[in-house]
Amino acid sequence: MATPQAPPQQPPTPQQIQAMQRQIAAEAAKNNMSVEQYVAQIKAQAMRAQQQQQQQQGDHQHQHQQQSQQVPINPGPPSPQALALANWLRNQDLKTRTCILEGNRKDMFRVKRALRALQSPAYAAACAKNPTLPVVTSRATAEETFKLLPLSLLALRVSKHDPHEGHNHAKPKKRTKGLWTVKVEQQQDVRDDVHFIWIHEGPQWKTKLYAAGALAVILAVVLFPLWPVKLRIGVWYLSMGMLGLIGLFFVMAIFRLILFCITMFAVPPGLWLYPNLFEDVGFFDSFRPLWGWQEEKKKKKRKGKEGGVAEGKKEQ
Repeated sequence: MATPQAPPQQPPTPQQIQAMQRQIAAEAAKNNMSVEQYVAQIKAQAMRAQQQQQQQQGDHQHQHQQQSQQVPINPGPPSPQALALANWLRNQDLKTRTCILEGNRKDMFRVKRALRALQSPAYAAACAKNPTLPVVTSRATAEETFKLLPLSLLALRVSKHDPHEGHNHAKPKKRTKGLWTVKVEQQQDVRDDVHFIWIHEGPQWKTKLYAAGALAVILAVVLFPLWPVKLRIGVWYLSMGMLGLIGLFFVMAIFRLILFCITMFAVPPGLWLYPNLFEDVGFFDSFRPLWGWQEEKKKKKRKGKEGGVAEGKKEQ
């Protein structure tokens, strides 16, 4: 059975065209405008309406893309696939850096390095050996696979945060360079330039090994009376040697102070034996050089100012 077809659209008759022209002229007269000005105004309004409609459509598409990238946080037990993925990524070189989250140190990494690792031949080989790992075939599947981590609370997106923001006190002067203080973001979207932190610590065999070693040492000390006689005698000599070294250190500290007091009046500004003994240097550097003259405070201040000016010039 043939379907009825719509009649073709007929062009307007001359009478209809004249009626439309009279209506446009009447509307233009009401607005105190000429027919040409009124027609131009109608065209401009139509163009603005069309641009607004296109902009609304673009905003709607952009919001839809953002919502599709955002991952809601649903607390719950991690899935086996997410655990296998987290364990594999923890063993990869993601160039992690340490950050501070609520006073605790965490490992932070960028998403682009994780996505790069998921698209590498090493991950494909790991998937062939471990069927629990999700298969990655493209960039889109890599992103979907990575979203398993925040869904299972194994890794969360963070951003840099100033812990002293909104406080009345001054910011501390001593701050470790490169050590971020971060906060967890509400929207867990996956982009190359965002940072994630590991909540999943991975296998804790090192911590368990250290705990077992500490427990063994404590038990060995407690059971000291049951040790063989020769072993106890050896430990006694060793402890006496350590006490002798500590006593020698105190004697040397007292002797260097007496020597400085004598030389301060005899040959000012005074002579120090092992001048770096109590400085913040390494163990071997504490005993180098053997002796040195006392530096005056003015010279130290001048050196500090010259060093600051030199650093300022280098930065410029």
